Amino acid sequence: MCDDHSSAAPRFTVGGYLRDCWLALVLGVVCAAGLYGMGMTMGVGMQGGIALGAFALMCLIVALVYGYARRARFWRSVTALRDEAASTCEVLPLLGEPAFLEGQLAYEALERTADLANIELTAAQRASGEYGEYVELWIHEAKTPVAAAKLVLARMSGPEADALVRELERVDVQIDQALYYARSTALQKDYAIREVPLAAAAREACKRQARFLIEKQAIPRVEVPDDMTVLSDEPWLVFMLGQVVANAAQYGASSIVFTAREEASGTPHGRTVLEVRDDGCGISAADMPRIFDRGFTGTNGRHSGTATGMGLYLISLMCARLGLGITLASEEGTGTRAIFAFPHNRATLPTPK
Repeated sequence: MCDDHSSAAPRFTVGGYLRDCWLALVLGVVCAAGLYGMGMTMGVGMQGGIALGAFALMCLIVALVYGYARRARFWRSVTALRDEAASTCEVLPLLGEPAFLEGQLAYEALERTADLANIELTAAQRASGEYGEYVELWIHEAKTPVAAAKLVLARMSGPEADALVRELERVDVQIDQALYYARSTALQKDYAIREVPLAAAAREACKRQARFLIEKQAIPRVEVPDDMTVLSDEPWLVFMLGQVVANAAQYGASSIVFTAREEASGTPHGRTVLEVRDDGCGISAADMPRIFDRGFTGTNGRHSGTATGMGLYLISLMCARLGLGITLASEEGTGTRAIFAFPHNRATLPTPK
């Protein structure tokens, strides 16, 4: 990680400019003293010598002021852009080419840097797109043998077959997680925001986790009105709710309850809040600040030995992409509440590209 040296970065000031021109100042003073001495030697008198020295100093001051004025605007613009520009591509169009040699050289260097940055960005975008396409292709190919294995096991019975079905469903869940991760990190947004029935999305999420819920003896309950809708992408929403349900069941919940309410309806800040509450083991206070970090499993995850630390990270990533709010409230030994906030104002939501 790079250190932040912005507080110690040099600034173009009068003092800094004069310190940089110390040699010119010394030579100017020496020249003024020399002219004064030459004037005295040539018999022009003290006043004549002083006039010659003062003239030399005046010329020096004019040259320094002119040089400062030419450079100050350019370098202050560079400093401001360095602090405010969000990307390299924004710097040159806002800067403008200066009229003095050092500035022109710096401008040319910045131009070359911007060109290289654009080339590297284009290459990174291409590589990211190709990698994302490969991952999606691999995921779809991996789903085929999993589905075939499920069909084979459907003709079998017994505890061994049931155990294999459960394991295959866990593989399927991990494959789906990889697919949604690849899509959520892609430069092109693979979602469509529209009105989604909230209760139906919650039931679908529970249905997809049904076998796991039965295995863990966790009972979901959807207490959301059937006519309540939210602005979201349905497949992404179902996936996120499924992750919450699976986490709750994994960590000892016997009850998972979905409730929803509207807040500040009819105002620019109006939103629908969905709360998924469970009575599982909860999350320790020490783990709470890092629960949305990628790969963070926490105390509970390390004890279970099966956690990947990707579920909550993906939820936070997807909520950010969809313009939703997500918070988690938990108390160790009591349970956890996952709270989703869906804005009513469509203008505040991101537009897929």
